[in-house]
Amino acid sequence: MSKNSYNEESIKVLEGLEAVRQRPGMYIGSVDHRGLHHLIYEVVDNSIDEASAGFCKNISITIHIDNSVTIEDDGRGIPVGIHPTMKKPTVEVVMTTLHAGGKFEKGAYYASGGLHGVGISVVNALSEFLEVTVKRDGGVFFQRYEKGKPVTKLEKIGKSNKTGTKIRFRPDIDIFEDLDFSHDVLQKRFRELAYLNPGVKITFNDERIDKKQEFFAEGGIVSYVKYLNKTKNTLLKEPVFIKGIHEDVSVEIAFTYNDGYNEQILSFVNNIHTHEGGTHEAGFKNAYTRIFNNFIAKNNLLKQKVSLTGDDIREGLSAVISVRLHDPIFEGQTKGKLGSTTAKTAVENVMNSTLPDFFEKNINYVKIILDKALQAYRAREAARKAKELTRRKNALEISTLPGKLADCQEKDPDKAELFIVEGDSAGGSAKQCRDRRFQAILPLKGKIINVEKARFDKILSNDEIKAMITALGTGIGHKNFDINKIRYKKIIIMTDADVDGAHITTLLLTFFYRYLREIIERGYLYIARPPLYKVKKGKTEKYIHDEKEMEDFIFKNIIDNIEFPNISKTSYKTILKGLKNYIQIRTKYLKKGFTRELINALAEIDSLTKDSLSDKTFVETLYDELNEKGILKPYNKSYISFNEEFEKYNIIFEKGSEKVIINSELIDSPEFRELKRNFLKIKPLGKRPFEITIDGEKSVFDTYDEMMESLEEIGLKGVYVQRYKGLGEMNPQQLWETTVDPERRVLYKVKIEDAEAADELFSLLMGDVVGPRREFIEENALNVKNLDI
Repeated sequence: MSKNSYNEESIKVLEGLEAVRQRPGMYIGSVDHRGLHHLIYEVVDNSIDEASAGFCKNISITIHIDNSVTIEDDGRGIPVGIHPTMKKPTVEVVMTTLHAGGKFEKGAYYASGGLHGVGISVVNALSEFLEVTVKRDGGVFFQRYEKGKPVTKLEKIGKSNKTGTKIRFRPDIDIFEDLDFSHDVLQKRFRELAYLNPGVKITFNDERIDKKQEFFAEGGIVSYVKYLNKTKNTLLKEPVFIKGIHEDVSVEIAFTYNDGYNEQILSFVNNIHTHEGGTHEAGFKNAYTRIFNNFIAKNNLLKQKVSLTGDDIREGLSAVISVRLHDPIFEGQTKGKLGSTTAKTAVENVMNSTLPDFFEKNINYVKIILDKALQAYRAREAARKAKELTRRKNALEISTLPGKLADCQEKDPDKAELFIVEGDSAGGSAKQCRDRRFQAILPLKGKIINVEKARFDKILSNDEIKAMITALGTGIGHKNFDINKIRYKKIIIMTDADVDGAHITTLLLTFFYRYLREIIERGYLYIARPPLYKVKKGKTEKYIHDEKEMEDFIFKNIIDNIEFPNISKTSYKTILKGLKNYIQIRTKYLKKGFTRELINALAEIDSLTKDSLSDKTFVETLYDELNEKGILKPYNKSYISFNEEFEKYNIIFEKGSEKVIINSELIDSPEFRELKRNFLKIKPLGKRPFEITIDGEKSVFDTYDEMMESLEEIGLKGVYVQRYKGLGEMNPQQLWETTVDPERRVLYKVKIEDAEAADELFSLLMGDVVGPRREFIEENALNVKNLDI
């Protein structure tokens, strides 16, 4: 058969979930981190649908140390009986069949997100394994799948009078680019869901960073608006809340005002965040501007002849819009923009029927909003007049680039680069080392104005900002910004790797985010990554950019200077990494009440599995062995108990009010299995005391901790480490080699992954409200590395 023939044999029939594995992008959008997180959202959305229907109050999500995920709810539990047409357990039908779910039956769920019955089977297809545990009908039922296919039958493993569903899965590394879930992305989504579904408690436990959070909001989207403004000074005593139903579309809107200069509108459809807006947002803006202007005209509240625009009225506005409707129409696969005209009509109708009455009863609110809008109008007029004055200057003055700019010869923006450099000293070095053919340098003197705290007219009068706007060529402001006039399509922020440098980078990012956002969205903005260290050993010098690279350097030095008896040199790095990881994971257990000796003893026992805890003789022998070794001594009380629900034996240790339990949940947890995996890597070291030959001499260590501490000292022996705090510490040649040369430099591209989180963080770090910023610093202080004091 020729390569180009097209006949019956050319048609491949994909059965079951094979089509999903072959074309995952068709089902989850992509196999990058967006698609990866989408798997969690699909399972959680099922639990949220149960909550919306009134059957679920608690949802818990756990990210395990091996990047597997457990999602559990107390809903009705997926049915486990035999399906009438498929002749197999209904839970298996749901897990292995596309378009099998309750969302297709009208009335089962009022309005649901997710993939409408596709979701859970797609998650199963794209997972290395998936385990489902269902509590219902008086029992606990379990089934395991691998790559979408059942590998066990559905079996009853226990008794329970509770109901609910627990799904545990690990995404398939053969499908996804990586399995590294983002804690921040997930916590933001779970917080959203808690606000959009008042009364539902969502618990998020990330075992990788040992952090547990609970999200619960009785106040719904009113609480959400308060949360969004926790870092800002609000102008209204309480947020405005309106709700209603029009033609089977449910609408809820909450809004308030702060003393800032930006508007923030978050919109949702059936719990899905429509980050690009859509018809519901358009309906809100149109109706709000019309209703507000009509009200102030009707009540003669505006004493002067002023025409307020929607932008004036919405300056400082913070709003959340949530609509629920059957079969929403989205523009684009990512569901980022709502296209349903019924949503626009419903929002406008609900606002028309409720907002004028609210204004009548709360005229003081209207006066506060009007005062804010008039300030915005005056600032807009002042900025317009300032621009007109600029336009009156002669053409020669307009075209003049800032004197401090060392421009490049290249005129094609696609090939030209602009470095925005902190300080004259570094700017001077950068000018000397750059390639003047295509690299331009703009040094900034000191710190630019904090645009989060300044009005537009004041921002435009700042010399450093004027220099940047002129150099970029795009102009600034709604009507004057033109991305097509940009002079460089690679803009690189280059600051010192210290506190001041980080502050200047944050000020610049705030400016670009608030006023030149399209430059970020087009992918033109970057941050340079100067080296963190220069290490010198003998005559060899090396630049090191981050802590992981530094760890690898230290490990190499250790390996060059030690010898483990009877172990191949090729295994040394595996042993060192295993030892470091083992100690780190064990430290987490020490915080939970375990002793070093107890964890070490448990890690050593290969036969300790969740199934072995069903064997009474095994558990009693294990208990006796721990007792003989003196491992039970630090505890006041220890005993064996039987868990009837799961028919397993537990060993319990008590010390004061603290309780440590060895049970199937502990033994089967990803964290414990990761501990055992790392223990296997260090098993070749043998029993203590541990012997190592260091520079030809034998050393003996009694504990893993002592050995690791000594090895890390060896890794830095004879090494001179220089930590760079400023670009000015490098001569032009070093700056070129490490940070400027396109062949060798490392750049971070600035992206807006989450506009809401970005808005919150900029307000938090750069705004006027001190309390939340103090909390942020206290919470993150322990995570700081290389603190510059």
